[in-house]
Amino acid sequence: MSIKDQFIPFIHNLQNEICQAVEEMDGKAKFREDKWERQGGGGGITRVIAGGNVFQKGGVNTSVVHGQLPAVMAQQFSVPGDSSFLAAGISLVIHPVNPFVPTVHANFRYFELYREDGSIADSWFGGGADLTPYYIFEEDGAHFHQSFKDACDPFGKALYPLYKKHCDEYFVNKHRNNEARGIGGIFYDYLRPQPERPAEQLLQFQFANGNAFIGSYLPIVAKRKDIPYTDEHVRWQEYRRGRYVEFNLIHDRGTLFGLKTNGRIESILMSLPERARWEYDYHPAPGSPEATLLEYLKPRDWVKT
Repeated sequence: MSIKDQFIPFIHNLQNEICQAVEEMDGKAKFREDKWERQGGGGGITRVIAGGNVFQKGGVNTSVVHGQLPAVMAQQFSVPGDSSFLAAGISLVIHPVNPFVPTVHANFRYFELYREDGSIADSWFGGGADLTPYYIFEEDGAHFHQSFKDACDPFGKALYPLYKKHCDEYFVNKHRNNEARGIGGIFYDYLRPQPERPAEQLLQFQFANGNAFIGSYLPIVAKRKDIPYTDEHVRWQEYRRGRYVEFNLIHDRGTLFGLKTNGRIESILMSLPERARWEYDYHPAPGSPEATLLEYLKPRDWVKT
């Protein structure tokens, strides 16, 4: 069975599993589902949850699109403009109600580029997951990072440190003096089959990380969702979500690519929170829990490697 024929059912099954687990944790809200078709080939399934007991807004999307490579991609990859492609992936962002519960993001994707005769000219995997807390609990960060270290380690002990470093370097608001969006996780892209790591091994690596998501995040939600909070906690949460919006609209490659290639706008922007705040020249009080968070928005070792 081809790589794509294994990966596509995986992302649809993972979407179902994550949505079911999120609904069970929330206990109130249910996902709304929109199935859409892409002009030119393929389509996707967008699922959005909102107004829940635990989750204020979240989206878990899958897409499988194919056809002629958009001109901007052909230029980026330095290939003929009449090249064809297939791109499949799952992408999710979940914003909680309680400020003591972190926001989470993950995506896992696969791309194939074809020759005129239909054979594969190039292919690669990408993906990762990262955590964006508003208040720091060190054990939560350690749990999240440990979950993905455990997923990576069977494929090579060097992978988690490498992809953690990539994550630390990628999810950064460069226009904010290189302030990190959150406390990271793992991030990788353009993982192409090689003699020492064939496509089947990369596929299993993708499976392992995708399957690690539920266990990496929902236990944290369960521990923090009932902590009492005040309007001031919410104010800080919304202020930090402003930074989340800035990263997604200014720096995130996936968002910018979708906007430049006439992607489905509702699915692209589902990552944005329901509410965000900007305040002129705001700084938290020294020594406060809010100021403590900012100290953690720098690369650090969350688990022993």
